[in-house]
Amino acid sequence: MAPKDDDDKPVEIMAETESAQKANDNKKEKDAAGKKKSKRGGGKGGGASDDIVDDENAMSEEDRELKERLETCVSTLVNEANEASVTPPIRLRALDVVVTELRSATSSMTSVPKPLKFLRPKFDVLKGYYGSIEGKAIEGEREMVFLRARLADVLAVLAMTLGKHEERESLNFKLKGTKDYDLLVALGDSESASDDNLGSWGHEFVRSLAGEIGQEYGARVIAGADPDDDGPFADLLGMVDVVVPFNVSHNAEAEAVDLLIEVQRLKKILELDSIDEGNYRRVCMYLIKTADFMSDPDDYAEVLESAYQLFIKQNQYYDALRVALRMGNEDAIPALLSQCSDDKLMKKQMCILLARQRINYEVEEEVDEEDADELNELIGNEKLSEEFLKVAQDLDVMDPKTPEDIYKSHLAETGGFSRRRDAGGAVVDSARANLASTYVNAFVNAGFGQDKLMTPDNEWLYKNKDHGMMAASASLGLIQLWNVEEGLAQIDKFLYSSEEYVKAGAALAVGIISSGVRNDADPTLALLDEHINGDSHIMKCAACTGLGIAYAGSAREDVMELLLPLVEQEARGPETMLEVSLAGLALGMIYVGKCDDAAGGTIVQRLMEASDEELDHSHAKFLCLGLGLLFLGRMEKAEAMIEALRTIEHKISKLAAIVLETCAYAGSGNVLKVQEMLHQCAEHLEEDAEHQMAAVIGIGLITMGEDVGAEMAIRSFEHLLHYCELPVKRAVPLALGVLNISKSDYSVIDQLSRMSHDPDAEMSQNAILAMGLTSAGTNNSRVAGLLRQLSEFYSKEAGHVFCVRIAQAMLHMGKGLLTLNPMHSDKMITSGPALGGVLTLIYSCLDLKSTLLDKTHYLLYYLTCAMNPRMLITVNEDMSWRPVTVRVGQAVETVGQAGKPKTITGFQTHTTPVLISTQERAELGTEEVLSVSSVLEGIVILKDNPDYEAPESDK
Repeated sequence: MAPKDDDDKPVEIMAETESAQKANDNKKEKDAAGKKKSKRGGGKGGGASDDIVDDENAMSEEDRELKERLETCVSTLVNEANEASVTPPIRLRALDVVVTELRSATSSMTSVPKPLKFLRPKFDVLKGYYGSIEGKAIEGEREMVFLRARLADVLAVLAMTLGKHEERESLNFKLKGTKDYDLLVALGDSESASDDNLGSWGHEFVRSLAGEIGQEYGARVIAGADPDDDGPFADLLGMVDVVVPFNVSHNAEAEAVDLLIEVQRLKKILELDSIDEGNYRRVCMYLIKTADFMSDPDDYAEVLESAYQLFIKQNQYYDALRVALRMGNEDAIPALLSQCSDDKLMKKQMCILLARQRINYEVEEEVDEEDADELNELIGNEKLSEEFLKVAQDLDVMDPKTPEDIYKSHLAETGGFSRRRDAGGAVVDSARANLASTYVNAFVNAGFGQDKLMTPDNEWLYKNKDHGMMAASASLGLIQLWNVEEGLAQIDKFLYSSEEYVKAGAALAVGIISSGVRNDADPTLALLDEHINGDSHIMKCAACTGLGIAYAGSAREDVMELLLPLVEQEARGPETMLEVSLAGLALGMIYVGKCDDAAGGTIVQRLMEASDEELDHSHAKFLCLGLGLLFLGRMEKAEAMIEALRTIEHKISKLAAIVLETCAYAGSGNVLKVQEMLHQCAEHLEEDAEHQMAAVIGIGLITMGEDVGAEMAIRSFEHLLHYCELPVKRAVPLALGVLNISKSDYSVIDQLSRMSHDPDAEMSQNAILAMGLTSAGTNNSRVAGLLRQLSEFYSKEAGHVFCVRIAQAMLHMGKGLLTLNPMHSDKMITSGPALGGVLTLIYSCLDLKSTLLDKTHYLLYYLTCAMNPRMLITVNEDMSWRPVTVRVGQAVETVGQAGKPKTITGFQTHTTPVLISTQERAELGTEEVLSVSSVLEGIVILKDNPDYEAPESDK
């Protein structure tokens, strides 16, 4: 018996060599002899039943040898015959053979390891033997303690496939073994204790163990253990401290994070030394993605906080800022900027990100004396117009476009709308047609500073009437977007017009022009201050909207002090309620996501005090939306306000509560909230169902940040279209629009195209506007064709034609250089003002007859807050352009995947500046330079790569 020999290992090696030689010699004989001969050979070996004989024969000579050796070792270890000569050292040697075989076989688990197969029948025997020595007092006998520890390890590995899953035998054996290894250390035998190496049993064992640790932890918590106290879990946490570093150092970062989340000890990840510059990004990106699936707000915050701390530890302040903005933690900005005081380029790149997010932060001169002005200029977007126009020149799209260039009526099969108008058929509605042309002209030439209707002379202005004149003069602000100084010079003359509506439009233009741009002179506040407090109703409405657009996301108290009296005014009447609603909406935009108590309290108070007649006003829902925007993305912080809203005794309380709740959980992907909203839609209501419409939009809003949730939501909308009442159906196209802003997905466009021919007028109008929203700024030719067909199909329906024109305006917005998508920085951050602007349009569509198709069509200008150039510009340290090659392709999800997978697919190589659509991603096409930003979007600062070596041919 090999293990009983004193010189155990050499004998083993000789035996293995002999058996391999014998196998080779016998192989040819076996092949020739056929089945009968092999049966005879099997008969010699074992006298067992027929099927076992067949089993034996299926084995090669080496396998039979291995099986016999393992069986011999087990019988030696267990000492079934109770021979006195079998001492603990001999048993240990026998066990060593089993351990060596198991370890070598489980290191790579491509198939079930043979030793595991052959030891299956012996599992109960080994368990029985372990049970017999487990309770014995063998503390003084080191060899027996070591034997027991090693045997526990072997049983843990065998239990991985043979043990009862619900009893977690594998983990229990491993924990018992760990206790014995600790005992060995106490006995002074640290050399033997060092054999407790989890990794030596292979990845599959570690993975199985991690799963059982999570289950055991959950079972103990259910049994009453306090998750915050380490005491009841000391043994499990000891194992976690071994498993997690092992996983991180063996490229299984995702499994390490999962285990820490399961045992609610994610903070331990910050103490790991094995996280370094090689793997920190994989860990952090996995943490950020995992946050989408955290339903508990505290867990959500903890996961993101861990990623934030890891980025700071690795001096990746730009990425830390991205996570801070995702958490809504603006208080971290000063600390992050001061921490990278030596790296000026990093600071500039961080300020560019703050500008994109519309954060009103001012770098103080004491903090950074030299660069304070330059950094504040970057945060204030002062050069945005200049950069945008340079890109437009580079792409050769500076020529102004007319509405007719967009409508392309000459392509219409029948000439339809345009020819009949020339023939005098639809002259009655020309004011509406001109109004549509005003918006098309403004949106298409947005930010270009020139057009063919408004800038040449004032003639177009007087082709409109009343609110149309207001929209026309306000369109100047959109045409001159971001270019405050030049734009104000053009708008100034209209501010002193005798026509009230022209004056109101000019006031609105002043707000539009400075959307997202900070100017030292602060002209918007200076010019609109007097109109807010004036007597004219239309001037108040325009000034409120202008302030809301200009200061969206800035959280400025001086602006709030102007608007609060308007919300609080007690005078009754529809005009007053319109002012109150628009002021409330502006407050929501200015303090978007800030949870401001003063603004929130005032709006709730106004809703409580309002009469039923006021709450029935068509624009009262904008007061609810203003309140919702205050808590945008702030989850549980809105709970108190929701409770307060439920006390209002009017049907609007349901609407307000749902708007607030869906805004609070916007982009969170929270499944429980989606279920609540679906539950709201289940009730069959023919009227008073505005809250159901808000719930449908809410489903889109909650799931918009996360792909799996968005896909599920689209499937839910199919069911709503089949089974729900008309009000719910009308909101479905709007929800699809929210889910796919500036992302012209073909399947969604097809679905909206079908709905746009629905016999219900409101449903089809909503679908048309949603088509515009999903394709905003993309110039998508397919959508352009569909919209042209719709303008013919509905040529006799003035309302529908207006919606088609607005959709065309959005499609060709900024001649295809702008996007409305609120998500940026690789879809990690959602811009509050941008989402607020889109939601204003969406909620206007709940009642088109009294908003966009009536007199408050100027609410469309709120989309300005969401307009952003969709370009990638690479610049030098001094912010001058530096064209480099970049690859632009479809973004591929690589989080949690093994190795270094490609992040884009189907790419094309371009030279910057280049346009990037919502679903695309860019990466540098040269190693000559490095980007300061980890995401190539917007303006990216480049620096020379110090390790770059030019190819030989270049030299």
